[in-house]
Amino acid sequence: MTPAARERLLGIATVLIAATLWGTTGTAATFAPDVSAVAIGAVAMGGGGLMQAALSARRIRRHAGLLRARWQCLLLGAVAVAIYPLAFYASMRLAGVTIGTVVSIGSAPLLSALIESRLDGLRLTGRWMAGAGLGLAGMLLLCLAEGSGHGPTGTGSDVIPGVLLGLLAGLSYALYSWTARRLMEGGSAPRAAMGATFGIGGLLLMPVLLVTGAPLLASWGNAAVGLYMALVPMFLGYLCFGHGLARIPASTATTITLFEPVVAAGLAVVIVGERLPALGWTGIALILACLVCISAPVKTATREEHVSPARPEGAPDGRS
Repeated sequence: MTPAARERLLGIATVLIAATLWGTTGTAATFAPDVSAVAIGAVAMGGGGLMQAALSARRIRRHAGLLRARWQCLLLGAVAVAIYPLAFYASMRLAGVTIGTVVSIGSAPLLSALIESRLDGLRLTGRWMAGAGLGLAGMLLLCLAEGSGHGPTGTGSDVIPGVLLGLLAGLSYALYSWTARRLMEGGSAPRAAMGATFGIGGLLLMPVLLVTGAPLLASWGNAAVGLYMALVPMFLGYLCFGHGLARIPASTATTITLFEPVVAAGLAVVIVGERLPALGWTGIALILACLVCISAPVKTATREEHVSPARPEGAPDGRS
């Protein structure tokens, strides 16, 4: 196996770990029903983002010049980071855990691909489109299974606003993935790019947390949920995601994270007590087929075919 192929597989593996950790958030949030979706999102991404910035402080200082040179990209990514958790958790609260997760994560690969195609001039391969199609079909089946009355969902009047918020979450997810990738391609170390982006985004979320976060301190259970959300899926998850994003294109990374709803649906069945009919398990099978399709090694790699090298020219190697 070539070094480039090893780096690509490492990127895929670390993004899968991130998706697995993120898939626990919906179930974890159900253990704090008195805490608003806005507060959950603010403590999760805000706290996790500030911890990322603190851990990456030395690298951020070392790459400060490169980050300042692309401040517009950095600011856009930070704003997207601040918007994402608010839209994502509100979508789950309104439309249900599965539908909210499916729409938010399922829309991100397509939106990410459109961003890369429009702004980077990248052309999607037929295999990527086939894989994305399998994944989206699986997402649709999971949505239909969740809406068939086998698990708790939002009311009819809440589902449409929940879906719209999920689309907003998907767009913000695609945007901060793309901006972080661009910062890395400009020479910033992955931890510097991710730490700066999520640190600024975390600061933007602090006023929201101050206004809405009182219920987090009302009980040890609520506080434990908030601490878990910030430390595990957000802090550790996004460290893994940044590691992978330095090695594979943003649209590929966001497609791989279609595994997140699989984890979310499985935990909803095992822990929350939701029942998943055969339609839902078929959807999970299609998502797994999507992951196999887009993750299998390729014999050739050209930019025009939307298969990036392990590290783009001028990008860091992840060790600095």
